Amino acid sequence: MLALRSSARTLSRSAPRAVPSLARGLATAQDPYDVVVIGGGPGGYVAAIKAAQLGLKTACIEKRGSLGGTCLNVGCIPSKAMLNNSHIFHQTQHDTKARGIDVGDVKLNLPVMLAAKNKSVSALTGGVEYLLKKNKIDYIKGEASFASATEIDIALLEGGNSQVSAKNVIIATGSEVTPFPGMEIDEKQIVSSTGVLDLQEVPKKLVVIGAGVIGLEMGSVWSRLGSEVEVVEFLGTIGGQGIDGGIAKNFQKILTKQGIKFSLNTKVMGAEKKDGKVVLAIEGAKDGKKSEIAADVVLVAIGRRPVTKGLNLEKIGVEVDDKGRIVIDSEFNTSVKGIKCIGDVTFGPMLAHKAEEEGIAAVEYIHSGYGHVNYKAIPSVVYTHPEVAWVGKTEEDCKAEGIEYNVGSFPMVANSRAKTNNDTDGLVKIITEKSSDRILGGHIIASAAGDMLSEIVLAMEYGSSGEDVYRTCHAHPTVSEAVKEAAMMATTGKAINF
Repeated sequence: MLALRSSARTLSRSAPRAVPSLARGLATAQDPYDVVVIGGGPGGYVAAIKAAQLGLKTACIEKRGSLGGTCLNVGCIPSKAMLNNSHIFHQTQHDTKARGIDVGDVKLNLPVMLAAKNKSVSALTGGVEYLLKKNKIDYIKGEASFASATEIDIALLEGGNSQVSAKNVIIATGSEVTPFPGMEIDEKQIVSSTGVLDLQEVPKKLVVIGAGVIGLEMGSVWSRLGSEVEVVEFLGTIGGQGIDGGIAKNFQKILTKQGIKFSLNTKVMGAEKKDGKVVLAIEGAKDGKKSEIAADVVLVAIGRRPVTKGLNLEKIGVEVDDKGRIVIDSEFNTSVKGIKCIGDVTFGPMLAHKAEEEGIAAVEYIHSGYGHVNYKAIPSVVYTHPEVAWVGKTEEDCKAEGIEYNVGSFPMVANSRAKTNNDTDGLVKIITEKSSDRILGGHIIASAAGDMLSEIVLAMEYGSSGEDVYRTCHAHPTVSEAVKEAAMMATTGKAINF
């Protein structure tokens, strides 16, 4: 447990407000915290809650001023609010008549849509703060830096400085937008994933640099709301790291049908503001052909990078790699004893749920010496419509590793629930090991792909076979029956309904 030693300014009666938990009395330097978590995002706050639940005296330091990290504040949660509400708007405009629902003049009220997004964010971040309070965790609002391996200086957001002492520290500072060299993000015309969530009007033309998860989701939002959207990607495929090649091609066809334009194998060389537009200079990655694209708004979505600035890691000797990620071992230990690290700031996919699993496991290692994260069963989801979700190995992975495998692929158009919902784009693809029938990977395009994938993730966690899945009774009519049928195809080579 950390001891909080506040400055005279912070403790004085004239100070506007001290650290929230001072009234309860914090530990002294002679009696440090068992665990201090730096960062209050999905990994950090989950780690803090788990530590407190295990009886460890815990503090969580967060510099944003609200908990939940990028995910709850400017990432996963607000983007899903916009994805859901823009889908409802688009569906009301284009899809209800065929369903026997006559709707009058449909108009977008963007300020109300943005307010609904902000309301969701406020409710969830406030809920996390309540959970910390409920679990008697000292929540300290401020920016942390290491004074030593066991002492952390804090510049309090409300003024003054404090210092805490800890037996164990978990770094969970997350990631930030990777800037595009030579392109200044002003969050007005050239925006990041933060600014694109708060545009005050629908741009006539939106160009997205990067065809990864963020770029495709945000491009989808504004396309539904009326923008002409073009996605520029250096690589020859969409969907980002880990997506199966066949799934990516199918996904691109669906988004193209929805009106999104793709310029793949294309390099962005620079940007210039001219006559109220942003003009991008582009070049073919293979043929070197040069051209320009003019846009009202440009979204830079080329990835994210670890946040370590200001932590003073070099002072205490915490090792980082050439990508700025904190180096850890299999038990989340950094190069400095007593300091662990989880989430986006270290290796692996930058996913909130991955950080949460690591947060729990890191605390369990501190408490009992054992923790568990199965990195072969970490799901990924693109929350477009339809959604795209995957876990485990792709066909490309199997070929590269010399694994003999079977594939079962079942189209959603053959699923009775998808047919009745008139929502048949996509498929379920399951990859099994030929010799054992063990499930190696699952890949889904469907309106509820993220939820459907959980069955495959659970099956992989338990080392299940394709036969285990297809012999499990699935309710009818449900979209999950497509998972059963795909597993049957992988194992037997045949499905019942296709």
